Amino acid sequence: MIMNKNRILIVICFLIGTLSFSGCKDNLLEEITTLDVQRAFSPTDLTVLVVNKVNAQLTWKAVRNADSYTIELFDNADFTGSPVREVSNVLFNQVPYTISGLSGETTYSVRVKAVTAGIDESKWVTATFATAAEQIFQPVDLAKITATSVTLNWPVGEVATSIVLAPGNIVHAVTSDEVAAGEAIVSGLTGETAYTATLLNGTKVRGTITFTTPLDLGGAIAVNPADDLAALIAAAEGGETFALFPGTYTINADLTIKKSISIKGAKPADKPIIKGLAFKITANAGLTLQDLVFDGTGASDNSIITYSEASDSPYGNLNVGNSEIKNYKRGLVYIGIKVLVESMTYTGNIIHDMAGTGAGFVDFRTTGFAKTFLFENNTVYNITEDNTRDLFRMDDASASFPTITSIITIRTNTFYNALNRAAGRYLYIRLAKHQINFTKNIIAKTDNYYTNQSSTTITTMADNNYFNAPNFYGSTVSSAKNDTGVYTTLDPGFADASKAEFTVSNATLKANGIGDPRWIK
Repeated sequence: MIMNKNRILIVICFLIGTLSFSGCKDNLLEEITTLDVQRAFSPTDLTVLVVNKVNAQLTWKAVRNADSYTIELFDNADFTGSPVREVSNVLFNQVPYTISGLSGETTYSVRVKAVTAGIDESKWVTATFATAAEQIFQPVDLAKITATSVTLNWPVGEVATSIVLAPGNIVHAVTSDEVAAGEAIVSGLTGETAYTATLLNGTKVRGTITFTTPLDLGGAIAVNPADDLAALIAAAEGGETFALFPGTYTINADLTIKKSISIKGAKPADKPIIKGLAFKITANAGLTLQDLVFDGTGASDNSIITYSEASDSPYGNLNVGNSEIKNYKRGLVYIGIKVLVESMTYTGNIIHDMAGTGAGFVDFRTTGFAKTFLFENNTVYNITEDNTRDLFRMDDASASFPTITSIITIRTNTFYNALNRAAGRYLYIRLAKHQINFTKNIIAKTDNYYTNQSSTTITTMADNNYFNAPNFYGSTVSSAKNDTGVYTTLDPGFADASKAEFTVSNATLKANGIGDPRWIK
């Protein structure tokens, strides 16, 4: 009986509890569906896209029932101090919203909140971003570039404090007048130089631009292809520099050099082409040739340079640099009379397709002499000469110059198929007093050998590389002078010798700087 009463009490309690829980559930559902908050919900998914280096495009997802949004922008990470920009009443149909005209190279913090009438504003949602360096420089007016100065422009009134040019770390302080004008003239530049100019406001970049200054003609005489180059040279009084602008100059004649002059390309990157020209140097003149292309097509049968007047006094210096010489029927330089040249220098040239008919590549007969002869950093290829000729020939001139020692230096050149005959010599040098320094050259594809002359004095022979050129270290010609010192026989790995592309791929040769430096990359 008692047990039945307990069961009845348990059932009654269970039914009461169930009814109470059902009532609570109904009240809870009713409360959620009628949620009444006191603060607006925060925006979500705030992102920033930097546009045109200094403009920030803001995007976020809409908040239900938000009336508008407020944006604040700071130039620090903790949102301290006053915002640098504050925008109120932004409607969602304005999103993406762009803030323009910010400072370049600056890290910003941005925050956005939702605003709803009658309740508190939402909490902030934040993001950070960085602007890029500005570019407000305007294109450089080529008419306002000289060899020593440049005029630079930017929008009128845009603030800047300095302009820095490289190379040279040239600093120009920008004045308030220049800011107002949006223009500054920077001087102290060098001709034929590629500069980068940077416009700064304090330490922040506002613009960067590059330009190249033209040749500093100084006192040089500008020459164009339509001008009569031969007449200008003939009228030279001595000391002139002729600056040849790009184009083709067809001469087809021998020009006599009576006064010391210089002929240079005005734009080394675009060398002028001179066709059919050979020089005859007289009257102790000197000659400088720089940044030119000489094409012997149409020229006489002479070497490109011939000394044609004997003298007891020394001739001026001969300098040939950074030029291309090709298609001449004879050689590079010829002396067949009593001539003493103070110095001859060939450096940085490409010399090819020369047919040494009746003369050596460099040919001094028994009366020709140079106190110093320097041949360095040149590439020489496809030189063909008849069976009696050699590459460097300097005969005994002791009868004319018995007391002078000639210093001959041949270094860091690349020779490829530059003569290719077993009986041919590279150094047919028999001067009574001389020293030869032959170092760090690449000699490739030739059956030639050094020399068989007992009077040839090779003071230094070191670090040369012979590829398919076995006779330079193993010639069996009677009295041959072979390289018995430090040398290599490595394949240079030329990029494409058939197309005159002699870039070296062999790591050992590259590391040791063997051959013409232009091909060691």
